[in-house]
Amino acid sequence: MSTAVDGVSYTAHELDRDATFYVAGHRGLVGSAISRKLASAGFQNVVGKSSSELDLKDRDSVFAYMAEIKPRYLVLAAAKVGGILANSTYPVDFLSDNMRVQVNVLDAALANDVERVLFLGSSCIYPKFAEQPIREDALLTGYLEPTNDAYAIAKIAGILHTQSVRRQYGLPWISAMPTNLYGPNDNFSPHGSHVLPALIRRYEEAARSGAQSVTNWGTGTPRREFLHADDMADACLHLLEHYDGPDQVNVGTGSDVTIREIAETIAHVTGFEGETEWDTSKPDGTPQKLLDVSKLAEAGWTAKISLEEGMERTVAWYRDNVGALRQ
Repeated sequence: MSTAVDGVSYTAHELDRDATFYVAGHRGLVGSAISRKLASAGFQNVVGKSSSELDLKDRDSVFAYMAEIKPRYLVLAAAKVGGILANSTYPVDFLSDNMRVQVNVLDAALANDVERVLFLGSSCIYPKFAEQPIREDALLTGYLEPTNDAYAIAKIAGILHTQSVRRQYGLPWISAMPTNLYGPNDNFSPHGSHVLPALIRRYEEAARSGAQSVTNWGTGTPRREFLHADDMADACLHLLEHYDGPDQVNVGTGSDVTIREIAETIAHVTGFEGETEWDTSKPDGTPQKLLDVSKLAEAGWTAKISLEEGMERTVAWYRDNVGALRQ
């Protein structure tokens, strides 16, 4: 079955399971999930290097590595990421580090004739007050959320880089914008994590210590959409084998909950029985960020892991690995 509308192809094209497949950022939340998915899907030569082995900000090293492995496929999942506090405090780092990683990896991929590339961005690329649910064509139609605008600009540049390769060289490179992700190998640091892993750590520690209360930032009223990393990985492979178009594709569940509701769910899963307080002097961030996933549905994919199931799995993983996590 094959359809093509406005330069977008939904033709099924199975990737070669024996080809070299480079996952940049293979130890992170998304990259590790993609590596697991590829292995379970029969890919025999999935490669990657940790940041201690290969600094993706070092252009010469990236070019040398890409020339050595000669991948046929590549997913760029490597990025410097963080929550509101980290993004607000270190905007230069989030802009500079991500720009350098993206330019180096994508330029090296082009120089080494990588056939199929998937660039992963973030839903924060969209305007702060974009109409909900957010469609792909909302990109660059309004002001960004100021607490993470530097990171967003870097990711927007990555989208344009991918689109430019398509225009100038005709290569079937694509990009996908995930909603808020969570799962194994997330960053649970109290200083640099996103909202969901930060809440898991906070409530789990409170439950274990017998604390009487937990204090969260903001009012708890903003609405957020959450997608398990394993679902994201499944969507990535599906897009690589079923989608070929210039526009970024939103990847999410199509439904959202308030931060207060997610906190209540995590409190229940972790067994915390105390009170939850809200520090309203702290920022809320974007009031709502729900993605329109109709383009993804047209490509034939929908999320499978429920929020409750994903939360239970993530809390269990956190408990099993808490001793080895970054502090």
